[in-house]
Amino acid sequence: MNPTEGTILTVARMGYEKAQSLEGKVTDEVELWEEVCKECKIALDNTPNQLPALKKAGVVDAGGMGLLIIFEAMLGVFKGGEIVLPTGGEVKKAVSVDTFASTVGDFDEVINFTYCTEMLITKNEDCEDCSKLRAYLETIGDCVVVVDDEEIIKVHVHTNDPGKAIQKGLEFGYINLPKIENMKLQHKQRKQDAKQTFVPAKPENDYGFVAISAGKGIDAMFKDIGVDCIVSGGQTMNPSTDDIYEAICSTPAKTVFVLPNNKNIILAAEQAAELVNDRKVCVLQTRTIPQGLSAMLAFDPESDYSENSIAMTEALNNVSTGQLTFAARDSDFEGREIKKGEILALENGKLSFIDKDLSKAAYKLAKRLVKSDSSFITVIYGEGVTESMAQALAAQLCSKYPDIEVNVVNGGQPVYYYIISVE
Repeated sequence: MNPTEGTILTVARMGYEKAQSLEGKVTDEVELWEEVCKECKIALDNTPNQLPALKKAGVVDAGGMGLLIIFEAMLGVFKGGEIVLPTGGEVKKAVSVDTFASTVGDFDEVINFTYCTEMLITKNEDCEDCSKLRAYLETIGDCVVVVDDEEIIKVHVHTNDPGKAIQKGLEFGYINLPKIENMKLQHKQRKQDAKQTFVPAKPENDYGFVAISAGKGIDAMFKDIGVDCIVSGGQTMNPSTDDIYEAICSTPAKTVFVLPNNKNIILAAEQAAELVNDRKVCVLQTRTIPQGLSAMLAFDPESDYSENSIAMTEALNNVSTGQLTFAARDSDFEGREIKKGEILALENGKLSFIDKDLSKAAYKLAKRLVKSDSSFITVIYGEGVTESMAQALAAQLCSKYPDIEVNVVNGGQPVYYYIISVE
């Protein structure tokens, strides 16, 4: 929204302008690119004179430096050199934690607007053009993002007057999920965190396990069957690659199995695994909590790595998962109209049907999951469901399927009323 000189944008622009000035004058691509790199280097060296924060820290702009490294590597290839491939060696940090802590400690004053303010606005029927909201927010803060569709407006702004931002938003509709965070306090906490050096656990055991989970009951289930480290996360609460990396390194094992338990977390888990170099890591493709639990139960400490990875993968693939949640707002999915508050039944991650009665929906979904060879049904109930409601569902299932074992667990999970596992 507000391009700033002294950043990667300056380096890129000056390189571009240099290339333009040489058009028709230099025909050799290597010579041309050498001149572009020289100009980018001049621009980079000048960035501390354009941004006081850089000058105070005694550094050049990091983004501009990264761009120049890429350009110079391209120049090497243009000159006949080979593309440098990853070595798989240890990733070294550019500065130590202590250096980082002492550097960031100097910059509280660059946070001109204290409060990061976010909100969702459900539009009024006669809602004005949201560009008017954006224009107002730019008068009371920076880092303004205003994005809208036919029904909602998503707002982000850094400001010293979050109340004014919210009050203005109310002129365009009603507010959902407002969030106000004090960035100066966050900055102070990060300084403290930066001073704490993370020490990995020694890989002493043969095997260890990391699971991503949400809900005290589900956490306890994973702990009971042998998981070493629990990473808090799940639907709408994806943990970062760093969170998973630290959990892996905190697991005292030579081989660590990671259970993402959500399709949106698998990639982060795989990225974290690539950063680990002192132990073997296997990321199992568990997309649901029941798949993670079944994979863990299939582990055999007497078997080797290959046998276990195969057995655990087979086990997770033999589980059918049902999930019951709610629609956060009116929407349309695959031609079906969904109203805010309606119950959404998901069968193995895909929308199966929509209902208005939670108890009826749970029973209907469980029946859809049961097959002729099913032996176990596990009902994991979460926030918004009482034990009596869950037991009533179990009684219905026991009556319908007398030959199938039905278990009820208080998972305490958010987002999903029920997670139903059928094996």
